[in-house]
Amino acid sequence: MFELRLLCPENAVEAVSEALDLLEALSVSVEDADAQTGAEQALFGEPGMPPPKEGWQRSRVLALFATQAAAQEASRLLQVQDFFSGCGVLGVAPVPDQDWVRLTQSQFTPVEITPEFWIVPTWHDPPAQARQVIRLDPGLAFGTGTHPTTRMCLRWIARHPPRGHRVLDYGCGSGILAIGAQRFGAGMIDAVDIDPAAVEATVANARANGVRLNAGLPDQACGEYHLVLANILATPLRVMAPLLCSLVAPGGSLVLAGILERQADELKAAYAPYVALDVADGMDGWVLMTASR
Repeated sequence: MFELRLLCPENAVEAVSEALDLLEALSVSVEDADAQTGAEQALFGEPGMPPPKEGWQRSRVLALFATQAAAQEASRLLQVQDFFSGCGVLGVAPVPDQDWVRLTQSQFTPVEITPEFWIVPTWHDPPAQARQVIRLDPGLAFGTGTHPTTRMCLRWIARHPPRGHRVLDYGCGSGILAIGAQRFGAGMIDAVDIDPAAVEATVANARANGVRLNAGLPDQACGEYHLVLANILATPLRVMAPLLCSLVAPGGSLVLAGILERQADELKAAYAPYVALDVADGMDGWVLMTASR
């Protein structure tokens, strides 16, 4: 395979990328041409906030082609287009053969939740000290155990085992929190999400871990639960305060994540009519908030 490398100003990236797609590039990726320099610009804002910019001032556009001739022909055709004005060709280079599956897998290693509780991809052996293990591979649904919000939720579960209790994982993503609750003795478990792909991922991951649970869309959540887990984001958590609190049984626990430190006070205010929400854990700028009903 061969890679065509281009340098484009912000206003040309979309047109060039679309043209490369029409020219049958196998893939097209865009990088900040000024990365690791004083001119580097961040594109991504905080969760729930719009990005500060739509694109980088200068971008490297990298297109993969099956043959050198196809890459060179694409370069020739692009250079005569009006929208290519201000762009430049950095060159065409061969891409060395790699075991892409192995390379991708090498980026995901076992994640420690507690010294005895680990999230382990299927291609890794569990650490010797692991007593509780969730087998989980990266997928389309959120929740591989690497994000601080997921790790804090699982750590709370490990420290407050829901033995025999009815548990709800609201916004289940990959189903990791529901599976974690089962690992620590939960009884009946419901896992719900607005995304059908997340429901499918939860069913598959539960099956792979030998876990029985009920997975479905949010209308499946009904009655009261001794433990309600919701790892989403602050804005939907604020809106859903009445609903989530109504699902917690008297004496039960509500565990919320996806909240930045600066958002803790607004969540406390939103939940104040129903429960007293407090920060129970923190990691890398995120907080875990809990309440008892």
